[in-house]
Amino acid sequence: MRPRGRGRLRALGAGLLLLLLLLLSGLYLLGGDLADARLLLPAPCSGGAPSGLDAHVRAVEEENRQLREALRRAGRGETRGRTACPQQPAVHKCELLHVAIVCAGHNSSRDVVTLVKSILFHRKNPLHFHLVTDSVARGILETLFHTWMVPSVSVSFYNADELQPEVAWIPNKHYSGIYGLLKLTLPRALPPSLPRVIVLDTDITFASDIAELWAVFARFSDKQVIGLVENQSDWYLGNLWKNHRPWPALGRGFNTGVILLHLERLRQAGWEQMWRLTAERELLTMLATSLADQDVFNAVIKQHPWLVHPLPCSWNVQLSDHTRAEQCYLEGSDLKVIHWNSPKKLGVKNKHVEFFRNLYLTFLEYDGNLLRRELFGCTGTAPSEPEQPRRAPGEPEEDGCEEFRQQQLAVHRVHLTFLPYEPPAPHPHDVTLVAQLSMDRLQMLEALCRHWAGPMSLALYLSDAEAQQFLRFAQASSVLAARRDVAFHIVYREGPLYPVNLLRNVALGQARTPYVFLSDIDFLPARSLYHYLRTSIEELGLAARKAALVVPAFETLRYRLSFPTSKAELLSLLDDGSLYTFRYHVWPRGHEPTDYARWREARAPYRVEWAADYEPYVVVPRDCPRYDPRFVGFGWNKVAHIMELDAQEYEFLVLPEAFAIHLPHAPSLDISRFRSSPTYRRCLQALKEEFHQDLSRRYGAAALKYLTAQRQL
Repeated sequence: MRPRGRGRLRALGAGLLLLLLLLLSGLYLLGGDLADARLLLPAPCSGGAPSGLDAHVRAVEEENRQLREALRRAGRGETRGRTACPQQPAVHKCELLHVAIVCAGHNSSRDVVTLVKSILFHRKNPLHFHLVTDSVARGILETLFHTWMVPSVSVSFYNADELQPEVAWIPNKHYSGIYGLLKLTLPRALPPSLPRVIVLDTDITFASDIAELWAVFARFSDKQVIGLVENQSDWYLGNLWKNHRPWPALGRGFNTGVILLHLERLRQAGWEQMWRLTAERELLTMLATSLADQDVFNAVIKQHPWLVHPLPCSWNVQLSDHTRAEQCYLEGSDLKVIHWNSPKKLGVKNKHVEFFRNLYLTFLEYDGNLLRRELFGCTGTAPSEPEQPRRAPGEPEEDGCEEFRQQQLAVHRVHLTFLPYEPPAPHPHDVTLVAQLSMDRLQMLEALCRHWAGPMSLALYLSDAEAQQFLRFAQASSVLAARRDVAFHIVYREGPLYPVNLLRNVALGQARTPYVFLSDIDFLPARSLYHYLRTSIEELGLAARKAALVVPAFETLRYRLSFPTSKAELLSLLDDGSLYTFRYHVWPRGHEPTDYARWREARAPYRVEWAADYEPYVVVPRDCPRYDPRFVGFGWNKVAHIMELDAQEYEFLVLPEAFAIHLPHAPSLDISRFRSSPTYRRCLQALKEEFHQDLSRRYGAAALKYLTAQRQL
């Protein structure tokens, strides 16, 4: 038997060992990662570093505690009133706020519009957007902002292609590709005079005034340069699946969908060298980034944690599949920014997704025209007044034509290439079909795509909500999805009348082939017309000849028609009464000069002369005269254009094997008003007289024949 005293000593030793282990565990939890404990973290609300070994250790422990406390408060969405920092003054209402966004491609450009709408809806400050784009996104967004004309909003563009070499050496598995790394280059890419900027992903939706986020810059300590929200998933903890190896991060890491960058301090700290060296070192073992720039940002912060200012979680509520964001947004009043950071976007699995989706859809379908509001009290915020339309001589002040003048004043937002589009390969005789439509003609698109094999440029007159309906229609259509050579341009609704010639000009201006077929959406061309036109353009030598090729127009009153595959079949349908020459019974002057009797027997193109009210559908060079935008609603919109072609000495050549057929549809509101309203017709007559006067000024005595011909009718 062992002595009783020795057993007591062993029991006492085991107890002391257990206490020692508990003490070490507590110190680890209080002090954080031992590797991080060796780093000196400045306090969030003060500068100054203590001296001496003991003071240094105490400072590290205290500052690590403060960082963890800041993360804890940020995770709860607590604001400055609940921190130890003194309250900062609010942002002045006229202070210019800077926002940077990286955007590439057609789909990302649409996302930017929704993001910008959500910012504009809540904002009370002037804004300057810094957009890092590829050539596609720049073409879209430059036109959109120019036509949007929002007061106190300016935009600068930066070429993403020039920045790509800075990050092209970093392999990236993220779906954003190389563009997902470009935020690392912003301190170098943005103007040196720009001290601070808010950086946003395109899948962000604001639910509050962005000035509140800008105000957080005032709460940065002297050494803090980056403001971020903690990542709201377990990704950087490395326990999502077996062998999951994320990049190094401080705790859960940070999400870079919303970033506050103190550019001035970043440049002084040598940011470019800092992130490059970190990325080079980590890529030796990680081989590629999984979350693009976010991985690199977190690796840098892991090494230099004093750089980060933790933001309240409400400034980046992350809706990924494995999100822990519910802990943040349970208090709805704290919801400030929604981040759709899952590849599934609106399809993410989240029990509250309907709430967030409805908030997003509010801005997706919101009328952007309503955001053209001024910021009162700030100088230089009022938009320039559009030029007032002229009145005809002797025209009274109140003549019932106010709607026509109002439409001429309207400035329409234009979103070019709303869907992904690939321009056709260059061809000297290629031709693009140009047309315009509204929501009630949407059903024509699939049939048109089946009949016309070549590129198309189509302008759609839609509201913001209708644009989303069109998007859903196009995405659900296998016919439209298969056609990447069809460019859809959205002209947003504004004003009381249909701006038909403005729409035509938008579509015409975006054609990318040497020639264009100027058609209407309710016409179906012969299935062979595209190739026939290319051949005719070459054979007739249009490159050295100023000519307009006339495509004879026909119509059917039947909603179901066995579409003719040849001229012979068309003539048979014409003879048995299934087809008619277009508008022969209501507007014969519009197409009589085409001479359909001669066309029946023609085997070669033949020339016809212009006549009053002639309005054929023609193939012309892309640089032809534009349509006169004063003609809105119904009446004389094509007539005026054909008159201008004749004034510029285009010859009209009728093609013997070409044809297009008009399909029946309900009359538009504008044509109904034209038929029923004497005032409408009188206003149109005033526009005709004004057009004749302008034609005489431009072409002199040669234009007299148009006025004479009109008066003889």
